[in-house]
Amino acid sequence: MGVDSIGTPLLWGGFTLLVLALLAIDLGVFHRREHTVNTREALIWTAVWITLAMVFNAGVYHWFGPERGLEFLTGYLIEKALSVDNIFVFIVIFSYFKVPPAYQHRVLFWGILGALLMRAVFILLGAALLQHFHWIIYVFGAFLIFTGLKMLRRAAEMHPERNPLFLLFHRYVPSVTAYHGPRFTVIESGKRVATPLLLVLIAVEATDIVFAVDSIPAIFAITLDPFIVYTSNIFAILGLRALYFVLAGIMDRFHLLRFGLALVLVFVGLKMMLTGIYKVPIAASLAIVATLLAGSIALSLLRPPPAPAHPAVPGIDPPD
Repeated sequence: MGVDSIGTPLLWGGFTLLVLALLAIDLGVFHRREHTVNTREALIWTAVWITLAMVFNAGVYHWFGPERGLEFLTGYLIEKALSVDNIFVFIVIFSYFKVPPAYQHRVLFWGILGALLMRAVFILLGAALLQHFHWIIYVFGAFLIFTGLKMLRRAAEMHPERNPLFLLFHRYVPSVTAYHGPRFTVIESGKRVATPLLLVLIAVEATDIVFAVDSIPAIFAITLDPFIVYTSNIFAILGLRALYFVLAGIMDRFHLLRFGLALVLVFVGLKMMLTGIYKVPIAASLAIVATLLAGSIALSLLRPPPAPAHPAVPGIDPPD
Protein backbone atom coordinates (compact mmCIF):
# COMPACT_ATOMS: atom_id res chain seq x y z
CA MET A 1 0.00 0.00 0.00
CA GLY A 2 1.60 3.24 -1.08
CA VAL A 3 0.68 6.88 -0.84
CA ASP A 4 1.91 9.90 -2.71
CA SER A 5 3.50 12.15 -0.11
CA ILE A 6 3.84 15.89 -0.60
CA GLY A 7 6.91 15.87 1.66
CA THR A 8 10.08 16.51 -0.31
CA PRO A 9 13.49 16.71 1.45
CA LEU A 10 13.30 20.49 1.05
CA LEU A 11 9.88 20.65 2.73
CA TRP A 12 10.97 18.37 5.57
CA GLY A 13 14.11 20.39 6.16
CA GLY A 14 12.34 23.74 5.87
CA PHE A 15 9.59 22.71 8.29
CA THR A 16 12.12 21.43 10.82
CA LEU A 17 14.04 24.70 10.68
CA LEU A 18 10.78 26.63 11.09
CA VAL A 19 9.87 24.67 14.22
CA LEU A 20 13.33 25.13 15.74
CA ALA A 21 13.20 28.87 15.02
CA LEU A 22 9.76 29.18 16.64
CA LEU A 23 10.93 27.31 19.73
CA ALA A 24 14.06 29.47 19.98
CA ILE A 25 11.99 32.66 19.76
CA ASP A 26 9.48 31.28 22.27
CA LEU A 27 12.02 30.34 24.96
CA GLY A 28 14.86 32.71 24.17
CA VAL A 29 12.89 35.92 23.64
CA PHE A 30 9.36 35.83 25.03
CA HIS A 31 9.99 33.45 27.96
CA ARG A 32 13.57 34.29 28.77
CA ARG A 33 12.85 34.82 32.47
CA GLU A 34 11.05 32.31 34.66
CA HIS A 35 7.63 33.65 35.63
CA THR A 36 4.09 32.55 36.29
CA VAL A 37 2.17 32.52 32.99
CA ASN A 38 -1.13 34.35 33.46
CA THR A 39 -4.34 33.65 31.57
CA ARG A 40 -4.00 36.68 29.27
CA GLU A 41 -0.50 35.70 28.17
CA ALA A 42 -1.58 32.08 27.68
CA LEU A 43 -4.57 33.14 25.56
CA ILE A 44 -2.36 35.31 23.35
CA TRP A 45 0.12 32.48 22.80
CA THR A 46 -2.69 30.00 22.16
CA ALA A 47 -4.05 32.34 19.48
CA VAL A 48 -0.54 32.72 18.00
CA TRP A 49 0.02 28.96 17.69
CA ILE A 50 -3.45 28.32 16.25
CA THR A 51 -2.98 31.16 13.74
CA LEU A 52 0.38 29.77 12.63
CA ALA A 53 -1.21 26.34 12.16
CA MET A 54 -4.04 27.81 10.08
CA VAL A 55 -1.59 29.82 7.94
CA PHE A 56 0.35 26.60 7.29
CA ASN A 57 -2.95 24.85 6.55
CA ALA A 58 -3.82 27.55 4.02
CA GLY A 59 -0.45 27.00 2.34
CA VAL A 60 -1.06 23.25 2.13
CA TYR A 61 -4.52 23.90 0.69
CA HIS A 62 -3.19 26.37 -1.87
CA TRP A 63 -0.13 24.44 -3.04
CA PHE A 64 -1.28 20.83 -2.73
CA GLY A 65 -5.05 20.95 -3.13
CA PRO A 66 -8.20 20.84 -0.99
CA GLU A 67 -7.92 17.14 -0.09
CA ARG A 68 -4.49 17.56 1.53
CA GLY A 69 -5.70 20.78 3.16
CA LEU A 70 -8.69 19.01 4.74
CA GLU A 71 -6.47 16.12 5.83
CA PHE A 72 -4.19 18.54 7.68
CA LEU A 73 -7.12 20.37 9.30
CA THR A 74 -8.84 17.15 10.42
CA GLY A 75 -5.59 15.69 11.75
CA TYR A 76 -4.79 18.92 13.58
CA LEU A 77 -8.24 19.00 15.18
CA ILE A 78 -7.96 15.40 16.35
CA GLU A 79 -4.46 15.89 17.78
CA LYS A 80 -5.47 19.16 19.44
CA ALA A 81 -8.46 17.49 21.05
CA LEU A 82 -6.49 14.49 22.26
CA SER A 83 -3.88 16.83 23.74
CA VAL A 84 -6.52 17.88 26.28
CA ASP A 85 -5.95 14.50 27.94
CA ASN A 86 -2.25 15.40 28.18
CA ILE A 87 -3.19 18.62 29.93
CA PHE A 88 -5.22 16.74 32.53
CA VAL A 89 -2.23 14.51 33.29
CA PHE A 90 0.11 17.54 33.44
CA ILE A 91 -2.20 19.06 36.07
CA VAL A 92 -2.02 15.87 38.14
CA ILE A 93 1.78 15.65 37.86
CA PHE A 94 2.39 19.31 38.74
CA SER A 95 -0.04 19.06 41.64
CA TYR A 96 1.48 15.84 42.98
CA PHE A 97 5.04 17.19 42.87
CA LYS A 98 3.95 20.68 43.99
CA VAL A 99 5.79 22.33 41.10
CA PRO A 100 5.90 26.13 41.56
CA PRO A 101 3.88 27.86 38.79
CA ALA A 102 6.94 29.86 37.67
CA TYR A 103 8.79 26.64 36.70
CA GLN A 104 5.94 24.82 34.97
CA HIS A 105 6.54 26.55 31.64
CA ARG A 106 10.19 25.40 31.63
CA VAL A 107 9.22 21.79 32.28
CA LEU A 108 6.59 21.89 29.54
CA PHE A 109 9.02 23.47 27.07
CA TRP A 110 11.65 20.76 27.44
CA GLY A 111 9.00 18.07 27.76
CA ILE A 112 7.38 19.10 24.50
CA LEU A 113 10.76 19.40 22.77
CA GLY A 114 11.36 15.76 23.68
CA ALA A 115 7.84 14.94 22.51
CA LEU A 116 8.57 16.45 19.09
CA LEU A 117 11.52 14.08 18.64
CA MET A 118 9.60 11.04 19.88
CA ARG A 119 6.60 11.80 17.68
CA ALA A 120 8.87 12.04 14.63
CA VAL A 121 10.27 8.57 15.37
CA PHE A 122 6.82 7.10 16.04
CA ILE A 123 5.33 8.62 12.88
CA LEU A 124 8.14 7.44 10.62
CA LEU A 125 7.95 3.97 12.17
CA GLY A 126 4.16 3.87 11.77
CA ALA A 127 4.38 5.02 8.15
CA ALA A 128 6.99 2.34 7.41
CA LEU A 129 4.82 -0.37 8.98
CA LEU A 130 1.73 0.71 7.04
CA GLN A 131 3.77 0.87 3.84
CA HIS A 132 4.94 -2.74 4.13
CA PHE A 133 2.22 -4.38 6.24
CA HIS A 134 -1.24 -3.17 5.26
CA TRP A 135 -2.91 -5.33 7.95
CA ILE A 136 -1.32 -3.10 10.63
CA ILE A 137 -4.06 -0.55 9.91
CA TYR A 138 -6.64 -3.00 11.30
CA VAL A 139 -4.52 -3.49 14.43
CA PHE A 140 -4.40 0.29 14.87
CA GLY A 141 -8.16 0.51 14.34
CA ALA A 142 -8.97 -2.22 16.85
CA PHE A 143 -6.65 -0.63 19.41
CA LEU A 144 -8.34 2.77 19.05
CA ILE A 145 -11.81 1.25 19.42
CA PHE A 146 -10.69 -0.62 22.55
CA THR A 147 -9.13 2.54 24.01
CA GLY A 148 -12.23 4.63 23.24
CA LEU A 149 -14.61 2.10 24.81
CA LYS A 150 -12.38 1.84 27.86
CA MET A 151 -12.42 5.64 28.18
CA LEU A 152 -16.23 5.64 27.94
CA ARG A 153 -16.58 3.20 30.82
CA ARG A 154 -14.48 5.04 33.36
CA ALA A 155 -12.27 8.08 33.82
CA ALA A 156 -8.53 7.56 33.63
CA GLU A 157 -6.65 7.56 36.91
CA MET A 158 -3.16 8.88 37.40
CA HIS A 159 -0.82 7.78 40.19
CA PRO A 160 2.66 9.22 39.60
CA GLU A 161 4.10 7.41 42.63
CA ARG A 162 3.26 4.04 41.01
CA ASN A 163 5.07 4.82 37.77
CA PRO A 164 8.05 2.47 37.31
CA LEU A 165 10.18 5.43 36.21
CA PHE A 166 9.35 7.16 39.50
CA LEU A 167 10.55 4.15 41.49
CA LEU A 168 13.68 3.63 39.38
CA PHE A 169 14.59 7.30 39.58
CA HIS A 170 14.44 7.38 43.36
CA ARG A 171 16.36 4.14 43.63
CA TYR A 172 19.26 4.79 41.26
CA VAL A 173 19.57 8.56 40.70
CA PRO A 174 21.16 10.70 43.45
CA SER A 175 18.70 13.51 44.10
CA VAL A 176 17.59 16.18 46.53
CA THR A 177 14.07 16.75 47.77
CA ALA A 178 13.96 20.56 47.45
CA TYR A 179 13.54 22.63 44.29
CA HIS A 180 16.53 24.78 43.34
CA GLY A 181 14.90 27.37 41.15
CA PRO A 182 14.39 26.28 37.54
CA ARG A 183 17.42 23.95 37.56
CA PHE A 184 17.14 20.24 36.80
CA THR A 185 20.44 19.38 38.52
CA VAL A 186 22.67 21.02 41.13
CA ILE A 187 26.10 20.41 42.69
CA GLU A 188 26.05 19.28 46.31
CA SER A 189 29.11 18.04 48.25
CA GLY A 190 31.07 18.00 45.01
CA LYS A 191 28.56 15.74 43.23
CA ARG A 192 25.91 16.53 40.66
CA VAL A 193 22.48 15.51 41.87
CA ALA A 194 18.98 15.76 40.41
CA THR A 195 16.29 18.10 41.66
CA PRO A 196 12.59 17.14 41.75
CA LEU A 197 12.14 19.20 38.57
CA LEU A 198 14.10 16.58 36.60
CA LEU A 199 11.80 13.84 37.85
CA VAL A 200 8.78 15.93 36.82
CA LEU A 201 10.28 16.30 33.33
CA ILE A 202 10.79 12.54 33.08
CA ALA A 203 7.18 11.97 34.17
CA VAL A 204 5.95 14.38 31.48
CA GLU A 205 8.03 12.64 28.81
CA ALA A 206 6.82 9.20 29.92
CA THR A 207 3.16 10.19 29.75
CA ASP A 208 3.63 11.65 26.26
CA ILE A 209 4.86 8.26 25.04
CA VAL A 210 1.61 6.74 26.30
CA PHE A 211 -0.52 9.39 24.59
CA ALA A 212 1.46 9.08 21.35
CA VAL A 213 0.41 5.44 21.17
CA ASP A 214 -3.21 6.65 20.97
CA SER A 215 -2.89 9.80 18.92
CA ILE A 216 -0.58 8.71 16.12
CA PRO A 217 -2.72 5.73 14.98
CA ALA A 218 -5.71 8.09 15.12
CA ILE A 219 -4.24 10.50 12.60
CA PHE A 220 -3.18 7.65 10.29
CA ALA A 221 -6.92 7.00 9.95
CA ILE A 222 -7.19 10.41 8.28
CA THR A 223 -4.15 10.33 5.99
CA LEU A 224 -1.21 8.08 5.21
CA ASP A 225 0.98 10.98 4.08
CA PRO A 226 3.82 11.11 6.67
CA PHE A 227 4.37 14.82 6.07
CA ILE A 228 0.73 15.70 6.79
CA VAL A 229 0.72 13.39 9.82
CA TYR A 230 3.93 14.94 11.17
CA THR A 231 3.13 18.60 10.56
CA SER A 232 -0.41 18.46 11.95
CA ASN A 233 0.87 16.55 14.99
CA ILE A 234 3.70 18.99 15.62
CA PHE A 235 1.52 22.10 15.31
CA ALA A 236 -0.90 20.61 17.84
CA ILE A 237 1.94 19.92 20.28
CA LEU A 238 3.53 23.35 19.84
CA GLY A 239 0.44 25.02 21.26
CA LEU A 240 0.09 22.55 24.12
CA ARG A 241 1.98 24.60 26.72
CA ALA A 242 -0.08 27.74 26.18
CA LEU A 243 -3.30 25.72 26.15
CA TYR A 244 -2.31 24.16 29.48
CA PHE A 245 -2.15 27.57 31.18
CA VAL A 246 -5.51 28.51 29.62
CA LEU A 247 -7.33 25.36 30.73
CA ALA A 248 -5.53 24.38 33.95
CA GLY A 249 -7.98 26.25 36.16
CA ILE A 250 -11.19 25.31 34.36
CA MET A 251 -10.66 21.68 33.28
CA ASP A 252 -13.26 20.47 35.79
CA ARG A 253 -15.95 22.40 33.87
CA PHE A 254 -15.46 20.17 30.81
CA HIS A 255 -16.34 16.96 32.67
CA LEU A 256 -18.06 15.42 29.62
CA LEU A 257 -15.22 16.12 27.21
CA ARG A 258 -13.64 12.72 27.83
CA PHE A 259 -16.79 11.12 26.37
CA GLY A 260 -16.36 13.23 23.23
CA LEU A 261 -12.70 12.21 23.00
CA ALA A 262 -13.65 8.57 23.53
CA LEU A 263 -16.22 8.71 20.71
CA VAL A 264 -13.63 10.34 18.44
CA LEU A 265 -11.25 7.43 19.08
CA VAL A 266 -14.02 4.91 18.40
CA PHE A 267 -14.97 6.72 15.18
CA VAL A 268 -11.44 6.85 13.77
CA GLY A 269 -10.91 3.23 14.82
CA LEU A 270 -14.02 2.17 12.90
CA LYS A 271 -12.85 4.27 9.97
CA MET A 272 -9.61 2.29 9.90
CA MET A 273 -11.39 -1.06 10.23
CA LEU A 274 -13.65 -0.21 7.27
CA THR A 275 -10.84 1.11 5.07
CA GLY A 276 -11.01 -1.91 2.75
CA ILE A 277 -14.79 -1.60 2.32
CA TYR A 278 -15.58 2.11 2.42
CA LYS A 279 -13.44 5.22 2.66
CA VAL A 280 -15.12 7.95 4.70
CA PRO A 281 -14.68 11.31 2.90
CA ILE A 282 -12.28 13.71 4.61
CA ALA A 283 -14.94 16.43 4.82
CA ALA A 284 -17.32 14.01 6.56
CA SER A 285 -14.57 12.96 8.99
CA LEU A 286 -13.87 16.59 9.86
CA ALA A 287 -17.58 17.29 10.42
CA ILE A 288 -18.06 14.21 12.65
CA VAL A 289 -14.97 14.91 14.77
CA ALA A 290 -15.89 18.59 15.19
CA THR A 291 -19.49 17.71 16.11
CA LEU A 292 -18.46 15.16 18.73
CA LEU A 293 -16.01 17.53 20.39
CA ALA A 294 -18.22 20.62 20.23
CA GLY A 295 -21.19 18.62 21.48
CA SER A 296 -19.33 17.25 24.51
CA ILE A 297 -18.07 20.74 25.40
CA ALA A 298 -21.55 22.27 25.01
CA LEU A 299 -23.15 19.55 27.15
CA SER A 300 -20.47 20.06 29.81
CA LEU A 301 -21.40 23.73 30.04
CA LEU A 302 -25.15 23.10 29.90
CA ARG A 303 -25.01 20.33 32.52
CA PRO A 304 -22.43 21.29 35.15
CA PRO A 305 -21.03 18.49 37.33
CA PRO A 306 -23.10 17.82 40.46
CA ALA A 307 -21.94 19.51 43.64
CA PRO A 308 -20.39 17.29 46.32
CA ALA A 309 -23.04 15.60 48.48
CA HIS A 310 -21.39 16.82 51.69
CA PRO A 311 -19.58 20.11 51.05
CA ALA A 312 -16.73 20.82 53.41
CA VAL A 313 -17.33 23.39 56.16
CA PRO A 314 -14.71 26.18 56.19
CA GLY A 315 -12.13 25.54 58.87
CA ILE A 316 -13.06 21.85 59.25
CA ASP A 317 -11.20 19.14 57.37
CA PRO A 318 -13.41 16.85 55.30
CA PRO A 319 -13.74 13.27 56.58
CA ASP A 320 -11.41 10.63 55.15
